[in-house]
Amino acid sequence: MSNDALLGLSEDHLVSLADGHRLRPGAAAAFVKLQAAAAAAGFNLVPASSFRSFERQMAIWNGKFDGSRPLLDADSRPLDALSLDEPRRIAAILHWSALPGTSRHHWGTDLDVYDPALLPTGALLRLEPWEYGPDGYFYPLTKWLDANLTRFGFFRPYRLPLGGVAVEPWHLSYRPLARPCAARLTPTLVAAAISTRPVAGKAHILTLLDEIFARYVRNITED
Repeated sequence: MSNDALLGLSEDHLVSLADGHRLRPGAAAAFVKLQAAAAAAGFNLVPASSFRSFERQMAIWNGKFDGSRPLLDADSRPLDALSLDEPRRIAAILHWSALPGTSRHHWGTDLDVYDPALLPTGALLRLEPWEYGPDGYFYPLTKWLDANLTRFGFFRPYRLPLGGVAVEPWHLSYRPLARPCAARLTPTLVAAAISTRPVAGKAHILTLLDEIFARYVRNITED
């Protein structure tokens, strides 16, 4: 896979699932098998998000940075982005959203999942931890995934609170392809991509990049 694909700057590494979501071929094949097993257990397992380009991630990032998109604190409460200085704003965004160039969704190996049949009528999917916890409507799916993910090569990189990215029970990663991507991604590659593009806050980001990698990119749950 090229460096451009690693950074979300190319889409040549992707194939489409039946619903139009895109992954790398190996991850797509594994996910189809996971879906079939889920269906046999009574779940309609579908992606909420799969591949995400650098440009798309940058739109999310910039919107949260300038206050045009909602920004939440660690307890899922609204934050006023513009009331925070830039380093604190960057940290708040990174708790929920990856820096462009570092998102695992760039690789075509990761996706966010849910079961629309479990979503109550009129409810909007929020992708917040409580939805997948013991009192949430996706908890049966969470328990099934707990028991079956590894059989198909998937794991949850944000399964535990490690002081960086928020717990994301919905985020699945296809280990055989994701692990080599994670090993190849470096601050130098990301700095080169960010420095020539209109990423909000990039002056501070570039000075904080080693710390961002340590806390938010490499700080994952491996098992």
